[in-house]
Amino acid sequence: MHFTKPAWVAHKDAAKSDSNAKRLSIFSVHVHPDGSRIATGGLDAKIRIWSTKPILNPASEESGKPPKSLCTLTMHTGPVLTVRWAHSGRWLASGSDDEIVMIWDLDPNARGKVWGSDEVNVEGWKPLKRLPGHESDVTDVAWSPGDRYLASVGLDSAVIVWCGYTLERLRKLDQHQGFVKGVCWDPVGEFLATQSDDRSVKIWKTTDWSLEAEVRKPFEDSPGSTFFRRLSWSPDGAHITASNATNNKGFVFIAAVITRNTWTSDISLVGHENTVEVAAYNPHIFLRNPSATVTTNNICSVVALGADDRSISVWQTKSARPLIVAKEVFERQIMDLSWSWDGLTLYAASSDGTLAVFSFDPEELEGIAPHSAQEQYLAKFGFTPPPVPEGYSHAGRMTPPPSPQRPEEFDGGGGPEKVNMLVAKRSNKDKKRVGLQSSVPSAYTPGSSTKANGILPPTSKRAHLTQIQDGGVSTSVSVKRSISPRQNSFPLPDEQPYDASTNGWMGMDLDVPIDSLGTSSAVGKGKRKASLVIDLTEDGGRAVKARTLGGDRIREAPGVPKEIGTGSAGVGIGWTGVAASGPVLPVPPLLTYLSADVEGGEEVFEGRNEEDGGGTDVTFVNGKQTLWLDYLPSPALALKATSSFCAAAMQDGCVNVYSHTGRRLMPTLSLGCPCSMIEGTKHALVVLTSAGQLYCWNIKKQCAFFPPVSVLPLLAMSPNHTITAVNVRPNGAPVVSCSNGVVYSYDVSLSTWIKVTERWWAEGSDVWQGRQRSNSSARGILTSIEGSVTGTPDDNGADKHRPTWWSTALTLGHLETKLHSARLLDSQQEYKPILLVYAKKIADEGFRAKGEELIKELFGPVYWKPGREDSGWSPTVVGLLKRDLLRDVLSVFARSKTLTKLAMDWQDTLKKAANDD
Repeated sequence: MHFTKPAWVAHKDAAKSDSNAKRLSIFSVHVHPDGSRIATGGLDAKIRIWSTKPILNPASEESGKPPKSLCTLTMHTGPVLTVRWAHSGRWLASGSDDEIVMIWDLDPNARGKVWGSDEVNVEGWKPLKRLPGHESDVTDVAWSPGDRYLASVGLDSAVIVWCGYTLERLRKLDQHQGFVKGVCWDPVGEFLATQSDDRSVKIWKTTDWSLEAEVRKPFEDSPGSTFFRRLSWSPDGAHITASNATNNKGFVFIAAVITRNTWTSDISLVGHENTVEVAAYNPHIFLRNPSATVTTNNICSVVALGADDRSISVWQTKSARPLIVAKEVFERQIMDLSWSWDGLTLYAASSDGTLAVFSFDPEELEGIAPHSAQEQYLAKFGFTPPPVPEGYSHAGRMTPPPSPQRPEEFDGGGGPEKVNMLVAKRSNKDKKRVGLQSSVPSAYTPGSSTKANGILPPTSKRAHLTQIQDGGVSTSVSVKRSISPRQNSFPLPDEQPYDASTNGWMGMDLDVPIDSLGTSSAVGKGKRKASLVIDLTEDGGRAVKARTLGGDRIREAPGVPKEIGTGSAGVGIGWTGVAASGPVLPVPPLLTYLSADVEGGEEVFEGRNEEDGGGTDVTFVNGKQTLWLDYLPSPALALKATSSFCAAAMQDGCVNVYSHTGRRLMPTLSLGCPCSMIEGTKHALVVLTSAGQLYCWNIKKQCAFFPPVSVLPLLAMSPNHTITAVNVRPNGAPVVSCSNGVVYSYDVSLSTWIKVTERWWAEGSDVWQGRQRSNSSARGILTSIEGSVTGTPDDNGADKHRPTWWSTALTLGHLETKLHSARLLDSQQEYKPILLVYAKKIADEGFRAKGEELIKELFGPVYWKPGREDSGWSPTVVGLLKRDLLRDVLSVFARSKTLTKLAMDWQDTLKKAANDD
């Protein structure tokens, strides 16, 4: 057996530099059916696809051909808990704690740099379909035989079955009483099995989705704290091996083997010292006597177990003892296991952020049978699956690759590298000859490191695994690897070597000879080299200038804007949609010229309304050059431009949103009445209409941050005051300033307006902006807001008679309000300084109860660990870890005269919790 642990397979914290980036937990790993790539899902909310050749072949790893990382998928908004390739290999399914199941498909046009990073996608995968339906984290997904169905399970206690052809939801099974954390299919296609925290395994019939059986006995005393309960069905259909089982009243951790039809568990796999998280059967059946026929008595299976004791065991059902036990391979528990389709390689992922690979020689797994033998054996069950939906057939979808043949030992020769690349079919119609020039960062080759204390460090590339035991006898395993390229189920390019200087595969599906690829003249001196440059030439090689809408129009001098009417009764269009009763917000006057500067850029978004009603146009200009233009059906009232979009509000109550290239990012938004104010920042846009309705959109995601909400309640108590300004934060939180000195924001979680700050705090708070000018580190949105609130009392205010606790109460109340406001407005730079000032005030006053309550809120549940979130407590606030904030708070308390003992006790508790992690 050969073992390797590639250090470059990692999910890392993008917020930190590469040198300081921390490995994040890998929750799932799965091998593509052709064996050429694996997919991993991690805590960074990303799916990463890796080539297996550099993992299995030292020469390939050192040469960097093919590249190690193939693709990074970033559509999920929460940690990715499961990834599973379809049996056809064409689709990838993923589940996340953002409650979504995503289906990914190969996209030849999605290569290039990953959005927001320097990573490069060698091959592209696009989201084919988004499958909403779960109401909490999706913990596991599984494809049925032949990809007829897809099943997903989650922390909403639901099992959802989707059609594998149309991806439509077929059935929701909700008989579990606890979190469902594992799912697997019967290889025959007759049953579906799920495992839940309600301490049961349920077996469902695929004919009518009724409950066939429920197994509880092995799980009666099982712990309920495991992250997953991944179970697996044997390839001969005879057994299910379920994780997180116990016997001897919970004192012995086992994997329970459940027998088909009787659904009893008389067999246990014993030996792990902690809870078994995952079971995974080898996809091949094995013959006890390879020379005999395929009969029930001659069949056995191989199953791998991963546990919280950081060890992996591999069992052959014909033996009462494990084939191998690998200890101390990881520093934390095993999250997922996956066998390659050839049955000779096992991949294991851990919450410590590393991946381990165990590779077997055929002699070590004696009696391995081809997949054809398995299909022949399963036919004896006589199960007939439901008919294929009309218009779909397996012939139209890619089928699993044939049973592979183990090739010769890779000699590491210097011949050209053969490419094993998934290629989606593309039309050859209307191809143009193009020249490509790309730059791909050179592949990172991790440095070697030594093993310390018998534990393989994450940075170790290849090492001797000395903790492999066979029947309790320790053996040393040499590390060498025979490469096993597989026949791919996708069409491959013809003998095309990978070139590190190109972003992709040379000559792939392009009507151009390889020797014609060269440097494009479009990259000029002083310009940044593009990842992909396409140079279309004509007239003997003269470059054709790219066209832009309105690019040939010289920018007109803006002149002095002239008022040509009011927003509610402009030229050619009048508006009378606001009821006469009730407060009505003013509408901007109609001007001949409007402009909005782009945030952080030199471009200007301009609008012109003709005085004679001849029309309205908006232009996007840079200097004297018009980059693009558009014509509006109604006069423009107001414009806004951010670093990512431009918006034009019209007199008829509509809003147009454009990208910086002039493409409409959203359909025309019809609000029913003219806008009173419009503002935006980054990807957020807010519009306040003259009827008092406030709209707030996420332009990047093309959705609303929250439903429209009225601002009239903010004015009801102060009829003589008006709204003076409206702004929006990048997270979609609006900021509404009123003339009475109160600033509001809308809290979606509370479904109400909240006060961000108000002039009242100036009456006695010691931390009001006017009294705290030296703290430059806390400059941010709250500081700006308080600085804009007028009416700060003068020095004579100090002579007013105040109650005894006036200043202390107002200071604490003000700080608590600022903490809530910083959280709502997502002001990370201000939250920590405000928290530490609040802690110091509590310590100075000796308010032990307040201090202890603050500590408990930051510490959270005692049993919480990274990667495991309790439903009632989040480990972070405004992107900061609460326990990191707690350390700073305890340091403040420890320096006080009154809370020192409290701080020391909790510092010890915090240290123990960190050691347990």
